[in-house]
Amino acid sequence: MAGNGETQQQVMHMNPRIEKDRQLILDAQKKGKGSLLKVYMKLSGPGWLQSGITLGGGSLSSSLYLGVLVGFGCMWLQPLAMILGIIMLSAIAYVTLSTGERPLRGINEHVSPILGWGWLIASMMANLVWSLPQFALGTVALRQNILPGLLGSAVMPEVPSKMIAGAIFLAICLTVTMTYSAGGRGVKVFEILVKIIVSMIVLCFLGVVIKLSIEGKIVWSEILGGLIPDLNLFTKPTEIIMPHIRKVTEQFQPFWTNMIVGQQRDVMISSAATAVGINMTFLLPYSMLRKGWDKYFRGLAIFDLSTGLFIPFIIATGCLVIASSSQFHGKPAEGFVSDEPGGQITAEPAPNLVGPYYGLLKSRVKHEIGDEAYAKLTPKGINVAADALPWADKRMAAMLVKRDASNLAYTLAPLIGPVYAQYVFGFGVIGMAMSAATMLMTINGLCFCELLGRPPRGWTQKIGCLMVSVGALGPFFWKDAAPWLAIPTSVFAMVLLPIAYFAFFLLMNQKSFLGENMPIGVKRILWNVLMALAAGAASLGCVWSLWSKLQWLGIGLLVGFIILCVVVHFLRPKRLTA
Repeated sequence: MAGNGETQQQVMHMNPRIEKDRQLILDAQKKGKGSLLKVYMKLSGPGWLQSGITLGGGSLSSSLYLGVLVGFGCMWLQPLAMILGIIMLSAIAYVTLSTGERPLRGINEHVSPILGWGWLIASMMANLVWSLPQFALGTVALRQNILPGLLGSAVMPEVPSKMIAGAIFLAICLTVTMTYSAGGRGVKVFEILVKIIVSMIVLCFLGVVIKLSIEGKIVWSEILGGLIPDLNLFTKPTEIIMPHIRKVTEQFQPFWTNMIVGQQRDVMISSAATAVGINMTFLLPYSMLRKGWDKYFRGLAIFDLSTGLFIPFIIATGCLVIASSSQFHGKPAEGFVSDEPGGQITAEPAPNLVGPYYGLLKSRVKHEIGDEAYAKLTPKGINVAADALPWADKRMAAMLVKRDASNLAYTLAPLIGPVYAQYVFGFGVIGMAMSAATMLMTINGLCFCELLGRPPRGWTQKIGCLMVSVGALGPFFWKDAAPWLAIPTSVFAMVLLPIAYFAFFLLMNQKSFLGENMPIGVKRILWNVLMALAAGAASLGCVWSLWSKLQWLGIGLLVGFIILCVVVHFLRPKRLTA
C-alpha cells in the first residue's frame, strides 16, 4: 500500500538508527536465543513507557484501597487484567508493525469510522479524566508527605498551598514531557527517566513486603489463596470484615454491607481498568512507529510488553496490595474507637481523618432517621446524634474511613520507620503521578496531532500536551481523600476500553488491511480466541460500570453506540461505491 511506504519513510526520517537496530535483531536471530535476548533488552522502550502510565496514581490508589477493602482476596484480579491487556496490546503491536500504517487510518478505512474516531476521542477523554487524580496525588504528596512544614495545612491556608504545590508539580511534568516531544535524544532521555522511576517504585514496595515477611507478619498461604478468583467479593464483604458487621444492630447491618460492597466493586473495576487503559492502546502503536519499528520488531514488541510492562506492574501492585492489606484491612483507624465497648481510646486520631470519619457517622444517622428528620437537625444536633451511635457503628466508620496520602504512607513504616516513610512514600507518589501525568500529556499530544491530521511534532503536539494541564484543577474540586479520586475516574475509563479492544479485534481479521501478514490457520484461531476473551472481559467491566452508575440510562447509551456502529457499517459500502 502506498500509505505504508509513505508512513515508513516518515518514521525512518525521525529515527535514522532503525536500520542498525533491525540488523542487530537479524544478526542475533542467527546466533541464538541468548544473543536475541540481549538485543531485546538493549532495544526495549515502548513497554517501559506503558509502565510509566500504568504505574501511576490510578494503580497506586487502586492497589492500596484494594488491600484496605478486600485484603488478599483479589490478588488474582490485577495479573489477570494485565494478561488480557497484554494480549490486546500484542495484537495492536502485530497489526501496527506488520503494516507500518497509522492505526486510526486503518480502523477508519477497514473497520468503522465510528470505532476509529471513537477510539481517538475516548483516548483523549481518558487522558483528561485520568489527569485529575495524578495532579491530586502529586499535590497532596508535596503538601502532606514531602513539604508539610512549608505547604501543610498547619502553616498555610489550603487554597494558596494547593496552588503552589500544583504549580510545582505541573512544572515538573511539563519539563519532562517536552524532552519526549523534542524527539531524538529527548526520547531516549525520557525513556531512561521512566525506567528509573518505575524501578524505584518496584524496589520500594518490594522492600516493605520482604521486611514484613521476615517479621512473620505476612501469611503467604493466604496470599497464594488470593490468586484463586473469588467472584463473591462483587456481592459481599470479606470474611475478615463480616464479623465486625455482625456486631452492628441487625437492622443497620445492610447499611454498612451495601456501602462496603459498593466500594469493593468500584475498587475492583478500577484495579482492572488501571492495568491497561484505552489511552495505553493509543500510545503503544504510535510510540513504536515513532521509533521506526517494523515487522522485524514484532518479537521485540511482545518481549517489551512482557518485561517492561507485565513484570514491574505485577510486582509493584502485588506488593502494594500486600502491604496495605497487612496493615489496614479490617483494622479501624487509630484514635476513634477503643478495642472493646466501653474501653479507653489510647491514641489521637489523624487530623485529616476526623472529618471523613464523622461524615460516615452522619450518613449512618441519616439512614436511621430519614432525610426529612435529618434536614431539621442543627449541625450541633447532628454531631450529638453521631457521637451517640453505638460502638459497633463507630468501629465500622473507623474501619472504612478513606485514608489519605499521609495515612497510607505508613505502608512503608515497617521498612524505614514512620518518619522516613512519609518522605519515601511522598517521593514514590510523586514519581508515579509524574510518570503517569507526563505519559498522559504525551499521549494527548499524539491524539491531538492525529485529530488534526498533523505530524506528531511541533506546536500541534505541544498544545495537545498542554491540554492535560486541566488536571491541575483536580485538587480544588475534589474534597475527599486525594487517592480515592482515582477510583471513580478509573471506573469511567473502564466504560471506554471495549472501543479499542473491538476496533483492533476486527482489524486483526481484515485481509484488506493486513494482506499476507494476516494470521492463518491455528495462529488465527489462537489470536481470535485470546482477543475474544480480552474483549469479552472488558465488555463485562463496561456493562457492570454503566449499570452500577447509570442503570438503564447507561445501558441505553451503550446499545445506542452499538446500533450506530452497525448502521454505519451497512451504509459505508454504498458510499464507497458511489
